[in-house]
Amino acid sequence: MVAAQAGLRVALIDKAAFPRDKLCGGGVTGRAMAYLEAVFGPLPADLFHPSSKVWFKAGDVVLTDIIDTPVIAMTMRNGFDAALRGMAIRAGAEDFCGARIAVMEPQSGVVRLGNGAELRARVVIAADGIHSAVARTLYGRAHDPARVGFALEAEVPGNADGVTMLDMTAAPFGYGWDFPKAGGRTLGIGGIAVHNTDLMARFRAWLTAQGVDPDQVKIKGAHLPFGEMRAKPGDGRVLFAGDAAGLVDPITGEGIAWAVRSGQLAAEAAVAAIREGAPDGAGARYSAAMAPVRAELVRARLLAKLVFHPWFQPRFIAALGRSDHLQRRFLNLLAGKMDYVDLGPRRVASVLWRVLSG
Repeated sequence: MVAAQAGLRVALIDKAAFPRDKLCGGGVTGRAMAYLEAVFGPLPADLFHPSSKVWFKAGDVVLTDIIDTPVIAMTMRNGFDAALRGMAIRAGAEDFCGARIAVMEPQSGVVRLGNGAELRARVVIAADGIHSAVARTLYGRAHDPARVGFALEAEVPGNADGVTMLDMTAAPFGYGWDFPKAGGRTLGIGGIAVHNTDLMARFRAWLTAQGVDPDQVKIKGAHLPFGEMRAKPGDGRVLFAGDAAGLVDPITGEGIAWAVRSGQLAAEAAVAAIREGAPDGAGARYSAAMAPVRAELVRARLLAKLVFHPWFQPRFIAALGRSDHLQRRFLNLLAGKMDYVDLGPRRVASVLWRVLSG
């Protein structure tokens, strides 16, 4: 979108034809909405279902019941992604979706599609997910399987009550979610893959506990790059964005905001480098622009090691249940109203004191 609006010729490549399904809770935080509007302008209201009530739970125990929360806009990714793709095409991007890549040479910018089309690019932006084919071509693998997450999810039809629910004990080094949508709910659990080898059995039992028959819904799964950031988001004329760059918050699971922001910064770096006649410099530009995003996710990764530690987590959950102050802090992080950098050393120390003193 950004590159097309700047006058560059842009090819949009995806093996899927849109609309297509994608595993994602679909929570669009205030942070994500701001980034989306900066790139796409105001989005159609019918893409979102607002939720302004949040429950934090530990199994059957409701830790919090907050009704005046910052609004989280819930969306279905099939319609959401198709809408963004359509806006990019109307901005001038050329559509090559629905065609698989047969040959890829990222560093030279050459792509041959299965339908016979051959494309040549001065800069490649790889927004091709956690199993990035571009990363596998360049480096042999996309991410370290010992450090990524895995999630299972099901769409449940019916009337949603508008309550966003997070179960802090649904999965080790992870959590469960029940997100209200227009016409139904999205239920899922996820966590670090190596700590959740029994995730399917756990998810089926968890669905049953939520009143959902696991045999009556379609369960889908996908890996997620929880805190496994790529060491270099940009390498010469190849730039990695979104899940391909490992940009998922390991505590809240937020990925949409960082996907949009990284895509914007990648496009801006590509535009500047191409205009200067030095496309190989796009990677350095992009890496510099991404420094604040990466710093934020480094802070999240460090806190995640504490929050999900087997000794600390029960104490954190107990403190969350009794402290309105801690609930608000955590909720503001979840809703994208606060960044980790905003916590600062004193606030982090205050949280630790509240947890340990209890």
